[in-house]
Parts: sequence; structure tokens; C-alpha cells
Amino acid sequence: MKNQLIPQATVGMERSAWIRGLTLNMDITLRPAVSDDGLAVHRLVASSPPLDTNSLYCNLLQASHFGDTAVAAEMEGELVGFVSGYLKPDATDTYFLWQVVVGEAARGQGLAKRMVQSLMDRPTLQGVRFLETTITPDNEPSQRLFKSLARDWEADLDVSVLFDKDTHFGGQHDNEELYRIGPIRR
Repeated sequence: MKNQLIPQATVGMERSAWIRGLTLNMDITLRPAVSDDGLAVHRLVASSPPLDTNSLYCNLLQASHFGDTAVAAEMEGELVGFVSGYLKPDATDTYFLWQVVVGEAARGQGLAKRMVQSLMDRPTLQGVRFLETTITPDNEPSQRLFKSLARDWEADLDVSVLFDKDTHFGGQHDNEELYRIGPIRR
């Protein structure tokens, strides 16, 4: 990883600043993703069932092409958390969060929420008014995360089926429900 100045939120998430990383506690730092993170992301997701794994190539693209819209969380030089997503091409005021993963060593610290909040504080995402993701009906931790974010941002939360178990997945995967938060009040 190059030693460079990168945009990050300050501790406490009250405002944005240019610093070399965001320290959540004495051990965890948040930063934009870089291509060197791809393999570590792939391994982290694979070790975090029941998350769906993507190809290593996909994770490399997430970390490089979408590094400005992704968050890497490091603890003692190891990747322990990752958020990937992108601005929707047909609605640039909407950030689609593709995946959140927190490794076992970093769980229980509110890391997922802090990663999303720090991402939304980045200058490149200041025009975002809506946050979307899909969540399966049995994924209660992700449901709690998005409900909590909606409360914090005093925003509406709408839930609808985006991809149907039978229509889109041929009965091989649960429904993917679209969670849409917004408009976000900053």
C-alpha cells in the first residue's frame, strides 16, 4: 500500500478531515481500499459464513476500481473488516452497499456501522441521499445495522423484495430484500 493522504472521517464521525487513517480504537484503522486488499478481502469473506463469496478477481476489482467507495478496516496489519459498494449508474445520489464483512477478531465493536458511517462522510459521497443494499430475510445482524443507520440519520427505511427466490434464483437462494434508507439527513 502506498503511503498517501486519504480522505477519512474523524474519530466520532462528526466531520470529515484529511488524515492518514481513522483509528476507531487503539487497534482498528479505516481507510479506502486498494488493489493489494483483494486477496485479504477474498479470504475474510470466505472465513465469514454465511456470506456469499465472490471470485478473487471480483474482490480485486472491488478493492481497486471501487476503492474510493469501499472501506478497509485493519487491526495490527491484518484486514478485519470490509465494506464494498458503488454509486448506482442510473441514480448517482444512491450508494448501493454490496457487502459488509467483519472478521471474528473485530466483532462486537460496532465496526460495521462505523465503516458505513465513515464511508458516507467521504467527500466523494457527499451527494448521496439514499443508501441501498439487499439482505436475506434470515440475516438479522444486517437488518439491525440498516435499521440503526436509518434511525441515526432520521431517514425512512423501505423494504421490498428485489430478487425473488423462485423467479431470480430458481429456488436455490433466499429472497434478497432491498433495504432503502433515505433521504439521508447529514
